[in-house]
Amino acid sequence: MYLDKIATALVKAGRSRKFGQGSVNPVIQRASSLVFDTVKDKKFATVNRARNELFYGRRGTLTHFSLQEAMVELEGGAGCALYPCGAAAVSNAILSFVVAGDHVLMSGAAYEPTQDFCNIILKDMNVSTSYYEPTIGAGIGKLVQENTKVLFLEAPSSITMEVPDIPAMVKAVRAINPNIIIMIDNTWGAGVLFKALEHDIDISIQAGTKYIVGHSDAMLGTAVSNERCWDRLQERSYLMGQMVDADTAYVAARGLRTMGIRLKQHEASSIAIATWLSKRPEVERVNHPALPSCKGHEFYRRDFHGCNGLFAFILKKRLTNDQLEEYLNNFQHFSMAYSWGGYESLILANQPEQINAIRPSGDVDFEGTLIRVHIGLESVEDLIEDLEAGFERIAE
Repeated sequence: MYLDKIATALVKAGRSRKFGQGSVNPVIQRASSLVFDTVKDKKFATVNRARNELFYGRRGTLTHFSLQEAMVELEGGAGCALYPCGAAAVSNAILSFVVAGDHVLMSGAAYEPTQDFCNIILKDMNVSTSYYEPTIGAGIGKLVQENTKVLFLEAPSSITMEVPDIPAMVKAVRAINPNIIIMIDNTWGAGVLFKALEHDIDISIQAGTKYIVGHSDAMLGTAVSNERCWDRLQERSYLMGQMVDADTAYVAARGLRTMGIRLKQHEASSIAIATWLSKRPEVERVNHPALPSCKGHEFYRRDFHGCNGLFAFILKKRLTNDQLEEYLNNFQHFSMAYSWGGYESLILANQPEQINAIRPSGDVDFEGTLIRVHIGLESVEDLIEDLEAGFERIAE
């Protein structure tokens, strides 16, 4: 299993002695001003301020440098920019590479705030956006325009979980214009289940809030870039004021140490529960990338090194508002909350028209209520009992 292969890297990445100052973990260095002993030291720090040299708090401290070095090692990039949340990582990565008159190709099944950013902020900047179907594959080439600057991928799709044919899309776009910047929201892959930069993607973006932090108690965004995009991404993100506090950087680095073992349990539990759901008479389809019923399952098997706890399933019927409230309000182990990736199990629901409203194509292919779950670290038996009781509450 791939996570076993990188277990040592997850434990050791970013833990060089200079960051720990003698301790096992990196120090928590909270600072705004950083003192120089001599003019020579100040000049050296100024020249090397973009190379993990202590310069000013907003550029980072030893705590930040440790996390950045760890992310670079794990994802194979040239550098890692840190942001206060995943949405900031997405928006600032895009803003770093577009100007008025440019064009962005965006997944029509992308995370809703990403679409809102394109439809509001980029539109006001005179940057146009075209949305593509996540299953478009090599056909993405037909949508490339002369002014296309960014291709933005997301895998799997937000909420509905389709897995795109990423290599085909990258190859098609590179054949037309190799200078287009290709980015991916790689949060579901946690930077390790899908090795974005190995697939000729320029920037791998994550909401580190999810599996990196892993405990639903801090917010973080990361963007690991290849060599050709790193200097621009780093400097522009800095100029736009992007940073995280030292305590969040520390918590995230600590989360990396257990992420492998957590992901293995999330994967095992989610597959067990998804398989159980696929046999339930109430369920029309289970959208779990590891199951054949999910669109793009073959691409998942080819390109991914595993899965996690997030997936969706579609009921055969559309629940009424009263049924949905009765269903969601009475779970014992599943909580209603946004986000995912923590140790706890979560549940949310969407009606087909709600998905249509956030999909530019508006052609959702199901009629029943969609349920999205994140399977946490609780007992699988307890979670199945909870879901079974939920089905009993909506039985006619």
